[in-house]
Amino acid sequence: MAMPAGVSPILLPLVLLLCRVVPSGQEPAPVHLRLAGPQGPAGEGRLEVLYQGRWGTVCDDGFDFHVATVACRQLGYTAAVTWTHSATYGQGEGPIWLDNVRCSGSEGSLADCAHNGWGTSDCHHGEDAGVVCSGQRLHGASPEATVSGHLGEEPGLSLEEVRLKPILARAKLSMPVTEGAVEVKHNGRWRQVCDAGWTRNNSRVVCGMLGFPQEKHIDISFYRKLWNMKLKDPNSSLKTLSQKNSFWVHRVRCQGAEPHLARCPTQVSPPAPRQHACPRGMHAIVSCLPGPAFRKSAGKGGSKTSPGKVSPGMALPVRLRAGTHAGEGRVEVLRHGQWGTVCDKRWDLAAASVVCRQLGYGTAKQALVGAQMGQGLGPIHMSEVRCTGHERSLGECRFQDAERSGCRHEADAAVRCHMPHMDFQSQVRLAGGRSPEEGVVEALVPVQGRLQWGAVCGAQWGLNEAMVVCRQLGLGFASHALQETWYWAGSPDATRVVMSGVRCAGTELALQQCQRHGPVHCPSGGGRFSAGVTCTAHAPDLVMNAQLVQETAYLEDRPLELLYCAHEERCLSRSADHMHWPYGHRRLLRFSSQIHNLGRADFRPSMGRHAWTWHQCHRHFHSIEVFTHYDLLTHNGSKVAEGHKASFCLEDTNCPEGLQRRFACANFGEQGVSVGCWDTYRHDIDCQWIDITDVPPGSYTFQVVVNPKHEVAESDFSNNVMRCQCKYDGQRVWMHGCHTSDAYGADAVSELERRERLANNLV
Repeated sequence: MAMPAGVSPILLPLVLLLCRVVPSGQEPAPVHLRLAGPQGPAGEGRLEVLYQGRWGTVCDDGFDFHVATVACRQLGYTAAVTWTHSATYGQGEGPIWLDNVRCSGSEGSLADCAHNGWGTSDCHHGEDAGVVCSGQRLHGASPEATVSGHLGEEPGLSLEEVRLKPILARAKLSMPVTEGAVEVKHNGRWRQVCDAGWTRNNSRVVCGMLGFPQEKHIDISFYRKLWNMKLKDPNSSLKTLSQKNSFWVHRVRCQGAEPHLARCPTQVSPPAPRQHACPRGMHAIVSCLPGPAFRKSAGKGGSKTSPGKVSPGMALPVRLRAGTHAGEGRVEVLRHGQWGTVCDKRWDLAAASVVCRQLGYGTAKQALVGAQMGQGLGPIHMSEVRCTGHERSLGECRFQDAERSGCRHEADAAVRCHMPHMDFQSQVRLAGGRSPEEGVVEALVPVQGRLQWGAVCGAQWGLNEAMVVCRQLGLGFASHALQETWYWAGSPDATRVVMSGVRCAGTELALQQCQRHGPVHCPSGGGRFSAGVTCTAHAPDLVMNAQLVQETAYLEDRPLELLYCAHEERCLSRSADHMHWPYGHRRLLRFSSQIHNLGRADFRPSMGRHAWTWHQCHRHFHSIEVFTHYDLLTHNGSKVAEGHKASFCLEDTNCPEGLQRRFACANFGEQGVSVGCWDTYRHDIDCQWIDITDVPPGSYTFQVVVNPKHEVAESDFSNNVMRCQCKYDGQRVWMHGCHTSDAYGADAVSELERRERLANNLV
């Protein structure tokens, strides 16, 4: 090989290496992005990256708002609204190209950010990240946008976050902060907003982003005096700072319906060069009105307004169901006297924000589609909802009846709302567990005038209380509530029991809002008898098919000779013990039951197969001894007959098209009910009845309670009760008006709990 003239033999390998690493005249290959997942509003979805000719995903480890901002700009949108974790938009396929991505927020491409290296990841697709972008797509940008340059200060391009800086002493002590100077984050730096041209519409948008449903009028004359005093104070740096344009956002113009400040036309700098950004102005002041659940009057015992309901005076009340965190869930509407869902056709942030404000929260962070918060059961009330954003309730928006749109529950709409920062998460902690999702519950409460960490008495501790703790910590639902914590050591500074007799409804935002003993009374003394929890991101939700019960109910006079096994399992009334077996018969009210799992996790028995009980007579295993209670009640609630059903065959009897049956009882198989599937108990199997032999003719309430002892955690216990009106004339029976307990807004769970507490002397 001939050596190039003038090149030393020592330098030749280096020259060849440089030529190989940086090919002449070639630029690095551009990185393409796209949004994938269920069909929904433009600008949101699972973030996917094209690298080496293959599409892959981005892991949510280390993912933050700065990364989302870079991704949204690269995709051609004006800004990021939020980002999502844990495969919110479904699990992707192929490689996970990026992990632990770290951006400053000013990069032109995701490839410019730091990360572990292409394809270097310890994640699975359950951790795929997603983004929600705002603003119109820039001219010429395609859904699979390439590397973009710096976008500059075009209107609304780069306002990332917003906060209120409290000025007055009372505002600084307030939680949440509801009043103060508006500060916005622009290109990673906080700036104050000039009050010149500031409107109440601007305030409404800011309050919505901070988790408040509305703004309130404020007299700024006092704030103006404070501003002028600080300008004259020689020890204050305000005068120097306020003369710099980098201190200000020049002007914001909102219509009031925007879900995010980034969607408002904004001028970061004044239009004319060398013009002062805020001449003779001061910072904009905003005062927000918190929703009912976040007002000081909510205090101990929680808000009088449940987070899932609104005041009766509002048109079309709404509620959220099956959400992992407060302020999120499947949207359900009370219409024609019955709760039903909303179809996700044309579902967007404007409609979602109306729902959030109606419930006492701020604007919507996300408008979710494709039943991402689980499928509902019953009617679908609304489709193609179109809101301006100024409506007071969802019923004021334009919509179509879902019957004409062909919607199914696979398209149920959901929301995630902006919530006020209450600092509840810092008031409870878990200690001693094997993972951050489990441990001994330790609470921060006032003791003799000062805040102190301590344990919670395990006596009477149940799933409702555990649910509040898990939500307060942002860990989702409780899978177990432990009254004894032998294997978990608590913190050395929290050995004292500071809470006992804790009783929660399950909707409280913090454990400190639940009812509890005044003076602590814990005979067990805490320690290994302290309360503990195990939390999980997703939970099942069992709901009875009320219509099937109504259609299949009938009477049977069954000979005693066919009831030996049922008698052994205590499925007959006590009077059967005194009959002359095998002569005679029992009158049975029989029916079929179909129990759907509408949650986001499989329903599994709390005990493993090694602990199941074998029943020789029926020759099957009971994985849950009492899976359902059947009761016949008088109209004043007195019980006249009862029955129960053990889960001797908890399985996927049927699943919708596209879902595979995974649980079957045959051959000692695994028991459970998969997400979206249902378990059917036919009317003609043993114990699928109430023994009404001793019941006189009359009108009654027929009631079924699924998972009555709360042995297995669910995302929502309020729909576990089904009731029917029942008329019995001594020979025939009529069932009508069958509905789940929450289908008509009836608070049946509270009634059941009151009865249980009376029966157990807990009141």
